[in-house]
Amino acid sequence: MTTTVLLTGATGYIGKHIALQLLEAGYQVRGTVRNLARSDEVIQAVRPHLSDPSDLESRLTFTELDLTADAGWDAAMVGIDVVMHTASPFPLAQPKKEDDLIRPAVDGALRALRAAHNAGINRVVLTSSTAAISGSALPAGDRSFDETNWTDPTDPETTAYVRSKTLAERAAWDFVRDHAPQMNLTAINPGFVLGAPLDANFGTSIAVIKRLLRGKDPMLPDIGFATVDVQDVADMHVAVIDAPQTFGQRIMTVDKFMTFTDIAQSIKAAYPNRKVVTRVAPDVMIRFLGLFDPTIKSIIPSLGRVDRIDNTRARQTLGRGMRQAHKAAVSSAAYLIDHKLV
Repeated sequence: MTTTVLLTGATGYIGKHIALQLLEAGYQVRGTVRNLARSDEVIQAVRPHLSDPSDLESRLTFTELDLTADAGWDAAMVGIDVVMHTASPFPLAQPKKEDDLIRPAVDGALRALRAAHNAGINRVVLTSSTAAISGSALPAGDRSFDETNWTDPTDPETTAYVRSKTLAERAAWDFVRDHAPQMNLTAINPGFVLGAPLDANFGTSIAVIKRLLRGKDPMLPDIGFATVDVQDVADMHVAVIDAPQTFGQRIMTVDKFMTFTDIAQSIKAAYPNRKVVTRVAPDVMIRFLGLFDPTIKSIIPSLGRVDRIDNTRARQTLGRGMRQAHKAAVSSAAYLIDHKLV
């Protein structure tokens, strides 16, 4: 009997990769979209990459849902075996009102879990983020971040995005504890996700690579991220479905920490003729600019910070090492260049 997965956020950069890997693994996929008009976008994105694209329209279907509205969630769960909740806003700039990020993230996660619980679905995979793990400073005595760490959402130096991911994941675990103890929840916590998108409708992380390739910034801030290849993120979502050892776990899915300069230098090495900036801006300059630009102000707490990451659980779950993050950066750039998007 074929297992059917409800995949929220199917139009997203990560969501499309997950849909592709689910289909390749033999699952039926019901993707959620805010507008059914975008269904064909997902179909056209995954079709060229499938080993067998026949009957795709019957294996990949869609339903219209909104993270901020109750309508349609119960109906969407009919015939579903696994819920995979990936939908959550990830903006390039911080919003003027924090709740514009936080409420859709938290309420969307709870709507997905509540509807799954009402339908008797006990397997849920939640896409969280390293933002919910390493968004605050490493606690004294810890040598590296791992799944036992939690970001403090009350920390005044955290951004609205970091708080949204932390509060949404916390809400999910609290819901399972208080209302659905029989539910097997796994949280996937990817870092900064890079790698070639499946189509030109990509998200924030690839937009960052696009900005680097355009060379419009004279210098780069001294900040970095725990980085991961999008294919590893998609593989992880599929790998945990029938893996009981991952039930009740968080899995930090990252390769290594990379600074903006590391990312830029990787791309520059692959494309030496392109004007990719690799110079690092003095911290004092970034702090000054932050007085006038709230987006720049939000990165000031991260200046000079290098996070040590323990990805042991991710490697054990996949049964292999992670794809190299610097190659993911280069493949992101290659897609943009090959498709003349820069």
